[in-house]
Amino acid sequence: MRWRHAPHLRLSQGQDSRLAFPCVYCGCVSVFASIPVWVLITAAVVAGLTFGSFLNVCIVRLPAHQSIVTPASHCVHCDAPIGAGDNIPVIGWLMLRGHCRNCKANISSRYPLVELGTAALFAACVLHTGAAWQTLVDAVACFLLLGLAVMDWETMLLPDAFTLSGIAVAFLLRVFAPGNHFRTRVAMHVVGDAAISAALLLMVGTLYRLVRRRKGLGLGDVKLLAMIAAFLGLPVTLLAFYVAVLTAALFAVVLLIMRRARASDRIPFGSFLAAAGIAAIFIGKPVIAWYLSSFR
Repeated sequence: MRWRHAPHLRLSQGQDSRLAFPCVYCGCVSVFASIPVWVLITAAVVAGLTFGSFLNVCIVRLPAHQSIVTPASHCVHCDAPIGAGDNIPVIGWLMLRGHCRNCKANISSRYPLVELGTAALFAACVLHTGAAWQTLVDAVACFLLLGLAVMDWETMLLPDAFTLSGIAVAFLLRVFAPGNHFRTRVAMHVVGDAAISAALLLMVGTLYRLVRRRKGLGLGDVKLLAMIAAFLGLPVTLLAFYVAVLTAALFAVVLLIMRRARASDRIPFGSFLAAAGIAAIFIGKPVIAWYLSSFR
């Protein structure tokens, strides 16, 4: 059994279903090496479904500046409370057949899709780096980026509760990682990468405004790019930014050709940036390594 996308993982000798997880800082083998892979994946899926359900709450309430704590889950149409059985991730939506039990109003398919998406991303993080601290860092980044992608797509808003809080969380997770004996150096890298990324996008936005005489990028996009840099580092962030610009431009061209939009219309660039950030978590470093190898 080989793990092609996680070269720092290795199978324990004589155990085809177990992995040894070296620490990213000192190389010691994690105590989780004895846990079967299927247990790790199952735990990741369950955690993903649970956090995906909470992410749906954030997606609905944060752009509207509502509390994510109170009131309890309820129908957005009739305000009827949602029972515990109906609130089970994915299963509850299927049991209700996508309709409110009280008023029969339609419940968006976005709810189960976000829950399934979060579960899939958490499982992918485990397969990518195993039961290591980096897996937690990547899972948190995926959670925040998925939420921001959906929020920007639906509302054209990127709440500070996710972007600025995400920068702080990334700083804590990376600086205070177990086994990290270079906390000052890592802290400087995290702050520097976030600041450089934010400055880069601010310059791009300023140039766009000078040329087009109108605002092209919001501060939410700047904070989002800084958050991605805090989690992934500057090189991978630049790759994500490049991919986001290309895909957003292609999407805009398609809309113009189909006459679904005008040249003056806005598109949710944050959604493309967040999606590119998620992709960069898993393939960013290999792509950069492949690109640099072409110059040797």
